[in-house]
Amino acid sequence: MLERINQPELKLSPMKFLFFVFAVAMSTVVAWAQPKKNNNIVVGKVDSIKSTILGEERKIWVHLPDAARDSSKHFPILYLLDGDWHFSGVVGMMQQLSSVNGNTVVPEMIVVGIPNTDRNRDLTPTHSLFYPDGSKGDDLKSSGGGEKFVSFIQKELMPYIDSVYHPAPYRVLVGHSFGGLTVMNIVINHTNMFNSYVAIEPSMWWDKRKLLDQAHEVMQQRKFAGKSLFLGIANTMPAGMDTLQVRTDTTGSTAHIRSILALKDILQHNAANGLNWAYKYYDSDDHSSAPLIATYDAFHFLFNFYNMPKEMRFKLNDLRDKADPAPLFATHYAEISRHMGYTILPPEDATNGWGYYYMQVGAANKAYSMFALNIHNYPGSFNVYDGMGNYYRNQKNKAKAMEYYNKALKIKDNPETKKKLDDLQREK
Repeated sequence: MLERINQPELKLSPMKFLFFVFAVAMSTVVAWAQPKKNNNIVVGKVDSIKSTILGEERKIWVHLPDAARDSSKHFPILYLLDGDWHFSGVVGMMQQLSSVNGNTVVPEMIVVGIPNTDRNRDLTPTHSLFYPDGSKGDDLKSSGGGEKFVSFIQKELMPYIDSVYHPAPYRVLVGHSFGGLTVMNIVINHTNMFNSYVAIEPSMWWDKRKLLDQAHEVMQQRKFAGKSLFLGIANTMPAGMDTLQVRTDTTGSTAHIRSILALKDILQHNAANGLNWAYKYYDSDDHSSAPLIATYDAFHFLFNFYNMPKEMRFKLNDLRDKADPAPLFATHYAEISRHMGYTILPPEDATNGWGYYYMQVGAANKAYSMFALNIHNYPGSFNVYDGMGNYYRNQKNKAKAMEYYNKALKIKDNPETKKKLDDLQREK
């Protein structure tokens, strides 16, 4: 087992209330998993960019949240190295944790997967011909192009993505193995490119631990306030060896995990630099199986502020509490905004879900408050006025219901809203 350190344990968010699951899920459409006309299930699209820096056409894989069809909505963005390997798993996990069954563990995100053309070239920051056991590899002859690859991401790919997909100003980078090495190179040498980093099984042994030596100096000298890092460590030791014994081993077979444990020590011993970080050791996973579970845990750590606290959910669900729920809801998203560095409004669908829940259980004042909050936050959406029209219709206030249905129809000619308005007009 990994030795105990003075580092907070990773805490996972508690399960959602069933009522909230229903209230939000009933207003959420999961488009990426919807079969299309050709019976294919679509999780993303293939785009491409001509790179002058790399001198080649680079394909990119892009997943957009369903709500991104509304151009006024902007989402955080996750860049994924080795995209051709990990894209579907990361997209599925993000979608599961951000919307399925009412989950709000993480925000909905744009995911940009970067497939490889020459992996050994792009994901190694320096040139080397040797593997951790000291053996020479002819396939490593092109290594050392990592800085050009980082320059491609920063100067060509990011501006292109920003101009076409208009993400919110919060970026996450995820990488595994050589991808994890690239993540750590960017953390150390290009810190401000991303807000949060996930390094899974980073190959810190590369080139005689050159980047590890650099990390030792940089982590002491530089401040990392506002940056977050999750480090995933798999069990790559020979059978019968533990993480205490492996530290004194000198064979090439343990060079990989020893270098990652050394990185963990560097992070631990430089807590004053302000980096928000955590690690987890996966005793039952090897180098290849660790990425999925490590990404899951990384999501929970990086966005541990995003899910609504249990106490707040209890208060929102307590119908005996006569307090207005809208300020409580708004306060939570103000706190999220503080963490992420830009304004994030309470989601329209989630707010609507609470409004309909309160309406169905007879808490009329609370329902009105949530529908009114939606109108305040999204005055250009027909749906928020349709929701308030439904509220007034439920309250038997025909005039007000018709007023809000008409407001909705001025924004969008929706057949269902028009039918409800026509039905009211025919009533005596």
